[in-house]
Amino acid sequence: MGICGLVSCISSTSFEIQPVDFGNENVVNYDDNNINGNQQVIGSVFSQQGNKGINQDSAILYQGYGVENGVFGGVFDGHGKNGQVVSKFVMNKLPSLLLKYILSLPKITSPKQNVKLVDEESVKNKNFNKWKEACLSSFKVMDKDIKSLEKLDCSCSGTTAVVAIRQDDDLIIANLGDSRAILGRKTEEGVIEAVQITTDLKPSLPSEAERIRNCDGRVLALKEESHIQRVWLPHEDVPGLAMSRAFGDFMLKNYGIISKPDVSYHHISPNDQFLVLATDGVWDVLSNDQVVSIVCATNNAAAAAEAVVQASLDAWKQKFPNSKRDDSTVICLFLQ
Repeated sequence: MGICGLVSCISSTSFEIQPVDFGNENVVNYDDNNINGNQQVIGSVFSQQGNKGINQDSAILYQGYGVENGVFGGVFDGHGKNGQVVSKFVMNKLPSLLLKYILSLPKITSPKQNVKLVDEESVKNKNFNKWKEACLSSFKVMDKDIKSLEKLDCSCSGTTAVVAIRQDDDLIIANLGDSRAILGRKTEEGVIEAVQITTDLKPSLPSEAERIRNCDGRVLALKEESHIQRVWLPHEDVPGLAMSRAFGDFMLKNYGIISKPDVSYHHISPNDQFLVLATDGVWDVLSNDQVVSIVCATNNAAAAAEAVVQASLDAWKQKFPNSKRDDSTVICLFLQ
């Protein structure tokens, strides 16, 4: 059974996680605008447990984040013995941590109407740099907070994160690991095409492999799964992590695994129709184009995420009928 929940858990005024037992939820769909329950549905979030065990994915779609039409979306794919704990911890804490950092930085004002266009671009760049600084700082603190958790061994447990922050027409993406973000963009011919806006950060990427090897970590694939590059300790065949960046996984933090996200900026144009964030349980079996086609066919913000997850389940059965299916989690955010 899939999960699509509504939980109020984050206070943007206190920046603290509320001391309620919301931790059992894999997904959070939170609206901070509180407009008599008539707020327009702009997106959906859905998660489906695989058949490897407990669902280790978590996701949050937070409407009214930062500014009135602001949005925070994040999917977190946990792994290892305590991966489900780490992914939920990050889901519950990262949005307020980021907001705390961004509000502590100097405010940037928009240029006056008679100021040259170059100044408008300058403000956009300053806004992005402000959010980038907040992302880098909060991800660093987040990783330290995970390490300091008492009675939770995260030496070989952790989570990926792909986060999208919308502030008016600015879209900031912070990516850590092998979850992915794509845009559905309308072409001049009126066709919606897929545009991938993150890079899957895996050990198979030459630049990532080089960093890991420079830190004495090993990158190699097992004979039985020659298509999957993994990260190993210098002299031991453990733990075999299939991503190059993550929260947690402290056994490998001295050997090239980092919690520093890849942060990018995108200006939302009228042609940008929707944004999809998903864990690798989706991307392992569906292409970017297939996901965009599914969202277009659904044409329903409230149902789009579940439709993509369901399609991924069907694809798993067809492509890997004898393999254990991964957890699949999707956020779909409509931009227009």
